[in-house]
Amino acid sequence: MSASTVAVASHNPVKIRAAEDALGRAFPAHRWTSRPHAVPSGVAEQPMSEAETRQGALNRLAALKRADPQADFHVAFEGGYDRLEGVPVTFAYVAVCHGERTQVGRSGALPLPPQVATALEAGGELGPVMDALFNQHNIKQRGGAIGVLTGGLLDRAGFYRDTLTLLLAPYLFPHLYPSG
Repeated sequence: MSASTVAVASHNPVKIRAAEDALGRAFPAHRWTSRPHAVPSGVAEQPMSEAETRQGALNRLAALKRADPQADFHVAFEGGYDRLEGVPVTFAYVAVCHGERTQVGRSGALPLPPQVATALEAGGELGPVMDALFNQHNIKQRGGAIGVLTGGLLDRAGFYRDTLTLLLAPYLFPHLYPSG
């Protein structure tokens, strides 16, 4: 089993676990060690559009590559909010890089209750808004809004892991995905 490293653009254990799980499943012959880094997103603390959320993930990925250029993989996650066809939702953008190839993708979208949307549109951040609504503490480092609003059927780590797993297809089958 060969040792490999994944640099993760966060110290949040949910994001670290998601990166380790996705890469561990995709490349089981490797023993993965994560190296977390606090890097800036360059966007608002609570991104309020798909475009801003995607840019935050890309900004984090670029900063992560500068902070830890020797890692085998670099992974950045950015959670965001928007209204899709009028429905308030939360989602994440994931950016992953290995060598010269970078992949970026968006997760599914979780519909949010109207009172959460109102709080976010008034300047709130999803984690603290959910903490207050459900009388919890630090939801974002556990199951997240996803865990709470699906009654535990899904959680934030799995949501991120599955999105990253989809983005790994070109690394698993590089001969099917032309670079560039």
